[in-house]
Amino acid sequence: MHMADALLSPVVGGGFWIASGALIGYSVKKITEEGDNSKTALMGVLGAFVFAVQMINFTIPGTGSSGHLGGGLLLAALLGPHRAFITLVSVLVMQSLFFADGGVLALGCNIFNLAFLPAYIAYPFLYRPLAGNATSGGRMAAASITAATAGMVMGSFFVVAETALSAITELPFTLFLLFMLPIHLAIGIVEGLVTWGVLAFIARTEPGLLVVATKKTARPRLVAALFTVAALLIGGCGSWFASSQPDGLEWSVAKVAGSTAFSAPHNPLHEMLASLQQKTAFLPDYGFKPESELSSTVRSPVNVGSSVSAIVGTLFLLVATGVAGMVVGRKGALRKP
Repeated sequence: MHMADALLSPVVGGGFWIASGALIGYSVKKITEEGDNSKTALMGVLGAFVFAVQMINFTIPGTGSSGHLGGGLLLAALLGPHRAFITLVSVLVMQSLFFADGGVLALGCNIFNLAFLPAYIAYPFLYRPLAGNATSGGRMAAASITAATAGMVMGSFFVVAETALSAITELPFTLFLLFMLPIHLAIGIVEGLVTWGVLAFIARTEPGLLVVATKKTARPRLVAALFTVAALLIGGCGSWFASSQPDGLEWSVAKVAGSTAFSAPHNPLHEMLASLQQKTAFLPDYGFKPESELSSTVRSPVNVGSSVSAIVGTLFLLVATGVAGMVVGRKGALRKP
């Protein structure tokens, strides 16, 4: 559900850049005020895990479409909304600049749709009231599925709204919405089930990692190691089996417009940002550039480019998100009397 620049006008894209920048500032301020470094290392580990999981598109049976997990609710349940939001921002920025997954102009919209809505809306207003203090059982299942599905559907609605506000495509608002909501409802249910499964595993092994828990975890390093290994395995090998079907957004656009081939408007801002992304994306679409020597010499039944992308992205997020969390957390510790 990563939006491309071709769907957005400079005014709408710029407006959401400003909004997302303000949200980043708010999140950093709240983390600084907390002054709690206990989950700093997990920001990098879980960010890498979510990045790897997002690379695996799963087929939605009977539709000709596919979807991937967002991971926002899972991060919020393990890190709290502020750290979850910053972690997802790190993932989305890297995806846009390094892998050309989502436009640069659209980055503000993607941060709002994929990070703000699950972390600051779905988690506190749906998951927490439904789950209560439960760390297992039916309440957690209902909370995970409901909140994850709601977050995904809200995100799809805002994609349609942002596209309509931009008014640079011929996608009718109502018809576009009629395709976007049902397909992302299905994707959201899958995300809810996966989120519940991961949280149930954490509840049995290290319940102190759950935000609702009252006891601190005694073995965060063990869980961090497990998530790191899972991220490398899922991204490095699981991406070979990802669905080749268009994702929910691409599928919806094709159903409405008959094609996904939208060209960005010819204006200086779109052209400048497209040029910037072309220069920074060294593994566009999670593969080697056409002129790359590897792209012409590697002959393999598996997608080597996706494996390299997964490993590079995982390692980068482990370092970048972890360092960011450490810097913010240290500032908070210094502010304490």
